[in-house]
Amino acid sequence: MTKVLIIEDEFYAAQKLIRQLQNIDPEIEILDTLDSVDESIDWLKQHKADLIFLDIHLGDDQSFKIFEKVKIKTPIIFTTAYDQYAIKAFKLNSIDYLLKPVNKKELQQALEKFHEQNLPAQTFDYNALLTSIQSGENTSYQKRFMVYYGDKVKSIPNEEVAYFFAEGKYAYLVANDGKEYIVDYTLEKLDNLLDPEQFFRINRQFIISIDAIKEMVAYTKGRLKIELNPNAKKDAIVSIERASEFKKWLNK
Repeated sequence: MTKVLIIEDEFYAAQKLIRQLQNIDPEIEILDTLDSVDESIDWLKQHKADLIFLDIHLGDDQSFKIFEKVKIKTPIIFTTAYDQYAIKAFKLNSIDYLLKPVNKKELQQALEKFHEQNLPAQTFDYNALLTSIQSGENTSYQKRFMVYYGDKVKSIPNEEVAYFFAEGKYAYLVANDGKEYIVDYTLEKLDNLLDPEQFFRINRQFIISIDAIKEMVAYTKGRLKIELNPNAKKDAIVSIERASEFKKWLNK
């Protein structure tokens, strides 16, 4: 039986993760769900888990602050709505991560990786991870995209990109003038290429520029509906799992 601790400040995301875990393995025991750095530090000083699911951005601070107060010897699977630096650092340090909203198949693969490795806790170097993330501030992001239209080729700078959306097997770039172009990237790949100060992935179908937001309207279950400029073909709704991160992004 795997004893799991979930540290996640978004209620719906935490509840969804619990349901997914119990569906994958009914014998998983959820020890607790915590939503802040301070609460997590207190808990970890007194208890132990076999595996921790840790959200990067908590309500009171970045979750990495926990490492400064507690020496953690428990393997961690990080979750993130967007965090380019962290994703690269996780790959370098062989620590798994999940992009929110968490996909059940990816979650199952992460659990399988955890069980297959069966590594001693001290194998995970969280100090190296933190150093990698902090050094990521110098990361260079893609500044322009080459697109094809007919038999012509065009280069579109980021400043002229309103948003990206996925439809079927393709991803599209929508420029400020409303023209659409197919791009040779998935949204997952774009999420790693774009400057997170300028772009945000609101759900699995849209990555939007902050300059493309025309209006925001309260939607069901704490979500937001975004009116984009130029108009989108389908509704651009911030998913429940990303609503909290989206609000933090707007406040930067």
